Amino acid sequence: MTDEPLALRPIGVVRTPFVEPAEAPRQPRAAEGVPGRIELAPGLEDAASDLEGWEYLWVIFWFHRAVGWKPKVLPPRSERKRGVLSTRAPRRPNPIGLSVLRLVRAEGLVLHVADVDLLDGTPVLDVKPYVPWTDAIPGAKTGWLEPPEGARPGGERPADPRPTWPVVLAPLAEAQLAWLAERGVTLKERLVAALALGPQPHAYRRIKRDERGLRIAVKEWYARFEVAGDTIVVSRLETGMRPENIEGAPLHRDFVATFGSGG
Repeated sequence: MTDEPLALRPIGVVRTPFVEPAEAPRQPRAAEGVPGRIELAPGLEDAASDLEGWEYLWVIFWFHRAVGWKPKVLPPRSERKRGVLSTRAPRRPNPIGLSVLRLVRAEGLVLHVADVDLLDGTPVLDVKPYVPWTDAIPGAKTGWLEPPEGARPGGERPADPRPTWPVVLAPLAEAQLAWLAERGVTLKERLVAALALGPQPHAYRRIKRDERGLRIAVKEWYARFEVAGDTIVVSRLETGMRPENIEGAPLHRDFVATFGSGG
C-alpha cells in the first residue's frame, strides 16, 4: 500500500434543498421524492450521453462539510459505537460518499434526480448507472443491522432492519409544527423519522433525558415526548434558544409569545 496522495477532481456539483447537515436525510430511502439536480462541468457533454433510460444512478461524492474522522462512531440505528468502516458515517478516513439517486431526466449537463440525501453544493466525483442484475442482492446479510430471521421478502426491497416505533403528535404539537411550517420551518417529517427509530437517549439523534423527561433536538427546537406502551407521544415543542438570546431571534420570540416557553 502506498501513502502517496491520489488526485481527485470534481466533475460537478449537486443542488438540493438541504443547506445544513442537520437538515439532510440519512439515506436516499429517507428522502423519497426530494428533488435535486447534478450540474456537470462543461466539457462532459459526450460523457453524459446515453444516460436516458437508466432509472437509478450511483453518485459518488465528497463529504465536503465533514471535518476529521474517528475510528468509532455512533450510527443513528445503533445503541453503541461501531467501527466507522462498518457504517456510512460522513467522517471517514477519506470522506467519500455513495448514494443511489433516481434519475428523473437528463438535459445535457444537468441531471435531474430525486430521492436526494445530499447537501447543497456537494462535489460529485463520479456517476455510474445502477445495474439491477449485478448491483441488487436482496438477500445479502447486513452485519450489525441484520433484520430478524424471515424479515427479507424474496426478491423485494428489504424492510428497514430496525423496528419502527409509532409516533403520535398531541394536538398542541401538531399546532406548533403547523405554525412553524407556515413560517418556512418544516420539522414534522424529520422529527417523526428520528423518533421512529426509538425513544432511548442517543447522541447522534440528539435525544436526551433531563429533569423534565425526554426531549429530542431538531434544528434549533426541542420536542418533548413520552413513551406510552409501544408508542411515542410528542406533547409539545419548545425553543432551543437560550432565554437571553430570544429577543434577537424574532421567530423564537413570537413562538414563545404564542405558545409559552414550556419551562
